[in-house]
Amino acid sequence: MHIIVPIKQVPETSNVKMDPETGTMLRSAVEGIINPLDLFAIEAALRLREAKGGTVTTITMGPPKAEAALRDAIAMGCDRAVLLSDRRFGGSDTWATAYALGLAIQKLAPFDLVICGERATDGETGQVGPGIAAYLDLPLA
Repeated sequence: MHIIVPIKQVPETSNVKMDPETGTMLRSAVEGIINPLDLFAIEAALRLREAKGGTVTTITMGPPKAEAALRDAIAMGCDRAVLLSDRRFGGSDTWATAYALGLAIQKLAPFDLVICGERATDGETGQVGPGIAAYLDLPLA
C-alpha cells in the first residue's frame, strides 16, 4: 500500500510577528512547524502502514526551508518525502496549491490513498485537500 500525505509548514503560532506597515505576517521571522492538523494525517498513515504494510510518502509545497517539515515527517516514520519548491509558487491560492500538489501526486503513482489534514492553521480554508481530490477525481471523506 502506498499512502501519500500532503503536509504544510506553518508558522509556530506562539511567535507570530506582523509587519506594522502592511499588516501581513512576517513568515521569515517565525519558525516553521508541521501544520498541527497534518500530524493527525501522518499518524493515520503510519498506523495503516503498520497494519497493512507499504510506504508513506509525504509531500509539501513551499520555500526551501519547508524541507525541515519533511525531515520531521521522516523522523516520525514516513518513508519518503517530496518538496515542491519554486519562487513561482509564492502567493499561490488554494486552487493553485491543490493543482500543483495534484500534479505531483500523479507523478508519485501508483498510490492507494491520499490522507490530508483538515485544514492549515495559517489559512483556515480547508480547501486544499478537497481540491486535490477533485483534481485527481478521487472520492473525499
